[in-house]
Amino acid sequence: MDADLRYALELADAADALTLARFRAVDLHVETKPDLTPVTDADRATERMLRERIAAERPGESVLGEEEGDDGAGEARWIVDPIDGTRNFSRGIPVWATLIALERAGTIVCGVASAPALGRRWWAARGEGAYRDGERLAVSRIASLDDASVSFSRSSLLTATERTLAVAERAWHMQPFSDFWAHLLVAEGGLEVAFEHEMSPWDNAALQVIVEEAGGRFSDLSGAPRHDGGSAVSTNGLLHDGVLALLNA
Repeated sequence: MDADLRYALELADAADALTLARFRAVDLHVETKPDLTPVTDADRATERMLRERIAAERPGESVLGEEEGDDGAGEARWIVDPIDGTRNFSRGIPVWATLIALERAGTIVCGVASAPALGRRWWAARGEGAYRDGERLAVSRIASLDDASVSFSRSSLLTATERTLAVAERAWHMQPFSDFWAHLLVAEGGLEVAFEHEMSPWDNAALQVIVEEAGGRFSDLSGAPRHDGGSAVSTNGLLHDGVLALLNA
């Protein structure tokens, strides 16, 4: 296994131990950030732990995280979301995950999405394929949107209602899934399309490499294959251009 991926999995083990201990805790502390999104003491403690471990064990490698921002530029940068799905976490819903990715020279080289309350973990490294709990993943081969299953986020429904519904109405099935999960279901072949109009680098980085290593395409709404474009479109590849055309009509 790739050494960077092995280390990312070790970080995910440490994060799982911390997040699971706080999940459904009666004394969980929840605050509202300036952007009106929630944050818990578990989010902050998990990111702080990851930063401290990386600083001690990978000196010279920087960190970009949702809660504490970017600690400096460098050729290697870890991008972390301590709890993707904080709303679910804070309400005792088990659909949340820690997302960990490593960027080298602008390219995401490996990523892990660990959802311990679901008992699931996904990972990938460039050139080594994508996996869920040790099983290799592959996107579906459905080539028509009329036969496809699609997921989209609340942000897409609110900010681009007509274009979002245009995709949903064409699809065989529409089922919104929370946060990270929709994009990983594309990698698994359970969905053909997932898109969100508002995404941050820490939301996207791990998902990008997993979807791409499963044989799919991951881009922003303009079609650029990047994790920092402010949006996300995951598909099985066969439907990507057609979905982008509808979303940008």
